[in-house]
Amino acid sequence: MEENVTKRRREVLPAVALRETVMFPTTTMHFDCSMERSIQAVYEASEQDGLIYLVALRDLDEEAPLAERLYEVGVVAKIKQVVKLKGGLIRVAAQGQYRAKTLEVLQESPCLQVVCAEHPHEEWSDEKENYSEALMRTLRETLEEYCFLAPQLPQDLVINALVDEDPQTVGEYIAQNVPFDPAEKQKLLEESDLKKRTKELLRLLSHEVEVLRLEKEISDRVKERLDQNQKEYCLREQLKIIHQELGDDMDEEEEEDKYQKMLDELELPDEVRKKFQDEINKLKRTPYGSQEGLVSVNYLELALSLPWNKESEDKLDVNAAQTLLDREHYGMKKVKERILESLSVRKLAPGIKGQILCLVGPPGVGKTSVAKSIAEAMGRTYVRMSLGGVRDEAEIRGHRKTYIGAMPGRIISAIKQAGVNNPLILLDEVDKLCSDVKGDPSSALLEVLDSEQNFSFRDHYLEVPFDLSKVVFLATANDAGMIPGPLYDRMEVINLPSYTREEKFHIAKEHLVPKQLKRHGLNKSTARIADDALYETIDGYTREAGVRTLERQISSICRKCAKEIVSGEKKSCRVSGKNLKDFLGPRKFKDDSLDRKHLVGVVNGLAWTSVGGEILQVEVAAVDGSGKLELTGSLGKVMQESAKAAITYVRSVCEQYHIDKDFYKTKDIHIHFPEGAVPKDGPSAGVTITTAIVSALTGMEVRSDIAMTGEVTLRGRVLPIGGLREKTMAAYRHHMKTVLIPQENEPDLYEVDDVVKENIRFVPVSHVSQVLREALIEVQPKKDARKAKAGEAPALNTSSASEKTPIPQQPIEKPSTGGNANEL
Repeated sequence: MEENVTKRRREVLPAVALRETVMFPTTTMHFDCSMERSIQAVYEASEQDGLIYLVALRDLDEEAPLAERLYEVGVVAKIKQVVKLKGGLIRVAAQGQYRAKTLEVLQESPCLQVVCAEHPHEEWSDEKENYSEALMRTLRETLEEYCFLAPQLPQDLVINALVDEDPQTVGEYIAQNVPFDPAEKQKLLEESDLKKRTKELLRLLSHEVEVLRLEKEISDRVKERLDQNQKEYCLREQLKIIHQELGDDMDEEEEEDKYQKMLDELELPDEVRKKFQDEINKLKRTPYGSQEGLVSVNYLELALSLPWNKESEDKLDVNAAQTLLDREHYGMKKVKERILESLSVRKLAPGIKGQILCLVGPPGVGKTSVAKSIAEAMGRTYVRMSLGGVRDEAEIRGHRKTYIGAMPGRIISAIKQAGVNNPLILLDEVDKLCSDVKGDPSSALLEVLDSEQNFSFRDHYLEVPFDLSKVVFLATANDAGMIPGPLYDRMEVINLPSYTREEKFHIAKEHLVPKQLKRHGLNKSTARIADDALYETIDGYTREAGVRTLERQISSICRKCAKEIVSGEKKSCRVSGKNLKDFLGPRKFKDDSLDRKHLVGVVNGLAWTSVGGEILQVEVAAVDGSGKLELTGSLGKVMQESAKAAITYVRSVCEQYHIDKDFYKTKDIHIHFPEGAVPKDGPSAGVTITTAIVSALTGMEVRSDIAMTGEVTLRGRVLPIGGLREKTMAAYRHHMKTVLIPQENEPDLYEVDDVVKENIRFVPVSHVSQVLREALIEVQPKKDARKAKAGEAPALNTSSASEKTPIPQQPIEKPSTGGNANEL
């Protein structure tokens, strides 16, 4: 038996390195393991005799070797229980056996394994009689005092420590349960002399008692001071009441006197002055520091700081304003014209009320930036108010001040921010207002944007009318169709179309390039971007209505130039169309992705999007079947109805185009719009779908250089559409030669850019038959085709329906005046 014990006192054991934790031999401890090597050590010990070596880490730095980070003295413990937790963790309960010393670290992986030897304590020896008894009694008394100051300590700790007579057990039990610093606990574990360890434990426990005593003293002082403040508050209120009863005036200037002085200095309507005076009188009657008093103070601070009588002086120099607008923005003739007209009218009639303008256009065309220039040109203070995602009516009108945390609405807050009562307020993204159970903010804007009502705008928080008639409101939107009708009716809408290629070039050269060069610490001598590089960037690296992506691409070029200059590769950068790909990579967009061949059943349609116009090809296939109609390409309800109307029209004229009159029974027609992941809707694809169906059923090819747009009716009439300028710009960008438009849209050609009108032939049509005559190519007879191969001229005009499919002359009906101008 003695040999077995001696053999086990020096042995090889799996080990666990404890973090911020120290175990003592006579105690039981629970700890969690998350590291793989620690978990492996626990399982390996459990499979043997349950003994495991627990030693603390002296350094938590993961980069240092594990053997150098372990303390020399640890504890050999016996595993009592292992519980698996979520996340791959395990919880271990271990009972200490004896103190041991690390002799050698054998391995660190897959688990920590060490050679350890028992490290027993030295026997207790008294220098004086009864010294050990006095020392233990002092330790127990200090522990009792600690328990009194730290009531969260478990009661069994006190009981076990007071009952047990073994100095080692008592000391280790206290050290294990009192939250000493881990380094101090390790010192206690390493101390072999029990008497010295007990003295050190007594010192540490006495220090903890002193700290807890000071904490209690500080807490008592704080509580006493709070009680004193409450007492002073009560006395102050009593003194205030006594002065009121005696009619004495207090020498100290009170807060309400400050508000009274501010009110006297303002020129206000009687209704407003009475409201503010009542609020000041209410504040005087309210107890100091009460919640009601705080509400009144916040209200008066806001109400009396508003610019009731302060306004800025307008700049009415039309020539100076035009110079400023031309310098800051290229193009935008309509906007500039409208602002100069407004300044001219204001100079002749200074009393005119504020106008409400709404700039509608795709993202990136400069709506927000032009608003700043307009404010500068007019000499107005500029305030921007973003309305995107606003869904609470109180955001506009404010909350009633009786609510906790109430505040004024955005309109009054913008007036306070401006500091004058006639600023220019930009209502940004007005088309993105939302509505829910909390109200409709767009309805709250009706009063704000009505020049006949906003002279007495009432904010819920302010509760008195404020004159907004001097304010110039400027709104921006991407899609006018998303603006509610009553709100749209109160604004003068100015459409900002997408930029043309030439406009983008001038904006980049005159504004974006200088701006980005300055931002990146470059100048014209260190970096130069040639004109052909700008054209190539516009054509090959951007597809947008505005210039935001273009500016990002220019910024990317400037960053790469800065890197080459700083790294010493070059002293200056010269960017041209030839070396542009070295800065921006391969070209992202081809010149033209459309098929240039004349095809059957494929027609180029024109679509309007929020970022400009696009070419939208329609593909139709007619195959033998049972008369099914298949519509694919994420089509909306309106577009599906247009396809059904086109089918019905083709059925009504099938004999004229030599189409089998039973095709709707014997043919399955599949209508597909490419880019199926993109939702599409609107009625303007009607003529495009009709042309594609007739082409697929007759076998006639469709000209690839022609594009068309227009709504079709059951009788073949072509109705007007919207977004003509953007659509024609897309046709110009894709090198279309002819564009078919509804005849009623002919006046809208005035809005089309001159460069587009110079390069495209526009054909106004009122009936589908005109569209088919322009778009379809008559089929050449087979015998003529053989002649053509032989070099003979083909006969294009034959009378046999079996040899060719002629395009009949359809009488043109007078189109209706109605139409949907807001299509997607």
